[in-house]
Amino acid sequence: MEYEAELARRAVENYVRTGHTIEVPDDVPERLLEPAGVFVSLKEGGQLRGCIGTIGPTEPSAAAEIISSAVLAASQDPRFSPIDPVELPEISYSVDILGKPEPAPGPDALDPRRFGCIVECGGRRGLLLPDLEGIDTPAEQIAVCRQKGGIGPDEPVQLYRFTVERRR
Repeated sequence: MEYEAELARRAVENYVRTGHTIEVPDDVPERLLEPAGVFVSLKEGGQLRGCIGTIGPTEPSAAAEIISSAVLAASQDPRFSPIDPVELPEISYSVDILGKPEPAPGPDALDPRRFGCIVECGGRRGLLLPDLEGIDTPAEQIAVCRQKGGIGPDEPVQLYRFTVERRR
C-alpha cells in the first residue's frame, strides 16, 4: 500500500475506533507537505463505501488534506452510513491528489480516462474523478458532473479538466 493510502487507512481506523483525528506524522514524505486538493475513496467488496474530497486545498498540506478527507469519507458521506469498526478489515483505500484545474474549451478536450472533469454553472459545480468504471465518453462524464452539481442538461456550463495522482 502506498504511503498516501496507508495514511488514509490509519486516519480512518483511528477515527472509527476512537473518535479522534490523527496528527500529520513526522515521517510524511516531502511531496505531501505542499497544499493540494485531495479525494479519498473507500471501497468495501469492490463497491464504493465513501468518497470525500476538495477541488483545492483547505488544509496546510496534502497530508493534512488526506487525513481530513479520509475521516469525512468514513463518517460524513451523505450517501452512506458511517463506517463501523467491524467493516475496517474489508475497506480498501484510494487517494487522488488533484492537479490544478484548467479550462477545457469543449468536450473534445476531455478524456475520461486521463482527466477529471468539473462542470460549473453559476455557483453550482459538479466534479468527477478520471478513470472510473462505466464512464467511457466525455458526454457521460459531463452528464454525471451536471447531475452531481444540480445543473440541468440545457444550462450553459464552464468545463474544466484536471489530472490526478492516484495512490492505492
